[in-house]
Amino acid sequence: MTSPAPAAPQIPPPSWADTLKVYLEGPTLRMLLLGFSAGLPLVLVIGTLSFWLREAGIDRTTIGYLSWVGLVYAIKWTWSPLVDRLPLPLLTRWFGQRRSWLLLTQVVIMLGLVGMALNDPRQALQPMVWCALLVAWGSATQDIALDAFRIESADARRQAALAASYQTGYRVAMIWAGAGVLWIAARAQGAQTSGYQQGAWQTAYLVMAASMLLGMITVLLSQEPVPREFKPSKNVSEWLRGALVEPFADFVKRYRWRALLILALISVYRISDVVMGIMANPFYVDMGYTKDEVAAVSKVFGLIMTLLGAFVGGAMSMRLGVMRVLMLGAVLSAATNLLYAWLGAQGHNVAALIAVISADNLASGIATAAFIAYLSSLTNVSHTATQYAVLSSLMLLAPKFLAGYSGVYVDDHGYNQFFIATALLGVPVLLLVWLVMRMERSDPQP
Repeated sequence: MTSPAPAAPQIPPPSWADTLKVYLEGPTLRMLLLGFSAGLPLVLVIGTLSFWLREAGIDRTTIGYLSWVGLVYAIKWTWSPLVDRLPLPLLTRWFGQRRSWLLLTQVVIMLGLVGMALNDPRQALQPMVWCALLVAWGSATQDIALDAFRIESADARRQAALAASYQTGYRVAMIWAGAGVLWIAARAQGAQTSGYQQGAWQTAYLVMAASMLLGMITVLLSQEPVPREFKPSKNVSEWLRGALVEPFADFVKRYRWRALLILALISVYRISDVVMGIMANPFYVDMGYTKDEVAAVSKVFGLIMTLLGAFVGGAMSMRLGVMRVLMLGAVLSAATNLLYAWLGAQGHNVAALIAVISADNLASGIATAAFIAYLSSLTNVSHTATQYAVLSSLMLLAPKFLAGYSGVYVDDHGYNQFFIATALLGVPVLLLVWLVMRMERSDPQP
């Protein structure tokens, strides 16, 4: 009779001192700056754009439908194998596979933002939509290359710290692309503190285009991760099998029946935040908050809570485990949506706005840091870009599609019922997190 195999030794969690040291390492600091480059364009084509369009007199239903520009992020997996394996002429030879794609996409984003700045939505909305789509494509493709760059830049133990640093930069960029744009537009507007001025928005978006230079400089000063060797393909069919089929087959092979449950959780985890977020800026405009008020609150309290949330989420994930923090993030994300319903009953109340935005940014920072670490843990380094692109695309597909109808829902039922409904969308998420936690206890991951 064979004796049972000895239990695997328990690895103690890192001390708080060791945890903090990780945040000072080169790869972690680079992720802070590259996270900024990733977070900037997303808000400019979805969140801040909705403030601009609402102030220009565009109706809420149209604004809701225009949020479908964000579906580009949800289908980025379709071209992720190209980013993973296709070399760019000259650029890949000079900079490497990851950095060449990062530089290309950053240039595309800058050009798209300049195009948006030079168009007036009151005169013609279609040219702005095309420029927004260009920004979204460049941003989504940058995400593919950047996620692979991040995962390949450190071992698995440091992924939570890299995710937290990335998320911190990402959230700071979102504040700069949200509050920063409003602050710049308000300054450019001069003495006329309310109302619409196209020139003010043009100035703000041109500044945002210039802000992408930070990411480009970081890429130029970074080192390319050690390139992975791929077996040469004999023909197109073999290349497609290696680039498209094998990454999906690998994921299913590793997780078997659990893959369905994992994918279900990924596809709905951020649904409360994403659906609610489309109508947040139109809500501020309709409640009478000025660009200066929203910018000031987001710039100060939003920034502090964003940094705190990302740090806490990353540190807690390393100390307590990612799944526990995922559960906490899901609870907080749904609960903060109810605060917006409360805010709607307060009238024009800046103190209440401070409380709600602070709570929302703290919750989002915690949830997203843990979620990025969770997605990173699911990928195989042999198929990094493709697998992570598929997983992060699933995160957005259903929420972005549903968010397109947010304007219709608000027009029919009002903001109060809308915010309550988005909070209730988080209930199935709690159940799925609990089921995945039970699954991992009974059948540990590979």
